[in-house]
Amino acid sequence: MRRLISPKLILALDVDTLVKAERLVDRLYPKIDTFKVGSYLFTRYGPRVIEMLRGKRAQVFLDLKYLDIPNTVAKAVSAAVRLKVKMLTLHISGGRQMLSAAVVSAKKEAGSGNAARPLLIGITVLTSQKAGKEKVLSLAKTGIDCGLDGVVCSANEAGFLRRRIKKDFVIVTPGIRSSGSAMDDQKRVATVSQAVRAGSNFLVIGRPILKAKDPLKTAEELIGEAYGAGDQGFNY
Repeated sequence: MRRLISPKLILALDVDTLVKAERLVDRLYPKIDTFKVGSYLFTRYGPRVIEMLRGKRAQVFLDLKYLDIPNTVAKAVSAAVRLKVKMLTLHISGGRQMLSAAVVSAKKEAGSGNAARPLLIGITVLTSQKAGKEKVLSLAKTGIDCGLDGVVCSANEAGFLRRRIKKDFVIVTPGIRSSGSAMDDQKRVATVSQAVRAGSNFLVIGRPILKAKDPLKTAEELIGEAYGAGDQGFNY
């Protein structure tokens, strides 16, 4: 099965302030054009973060990992669609009713003409946790069966999922590291080339770029690594 989308880097805006986030976007866009907004930045600044990114024509990966009763998640997803994000996350462990409600809500809100439907990406197991491949596979199958567009998983499971799930779906892989860099608080990490060769579509990178002396140069090197790995074919 071929990958649906060429490998693409997403920068995790895991910084303390909106000012720092904006400076990074100014420095890296359009070399990187999609930025992940997580719970800290969104809790502190709310939709202002997304408005800043969209004002600079950047794409938004809203990573709030929704997990609640179906009605609450459906309303949250509807609100996220109105914010015109490109992608959003929700926990597959929330169950089929929650996932189905989210899918219906996203389609309905997008159908109103206010915004395009974002990619709905299901969290399998966090890369800060250890997990068996069969557990990740079970969660991924549930999410995709319920209508999600893809899943978040480590590169360790990406190729396995590509082989075992006979449908087209998107894989988002966090925990991406430069060769030789520290694992920090992640348990299941990979380099860019490892993730691409395993079948990942979107590679979420934070600290290797955020902590770099020259973030733009580091981003360019990692992007080059992604394209080079993609040209070599896939392992799955």
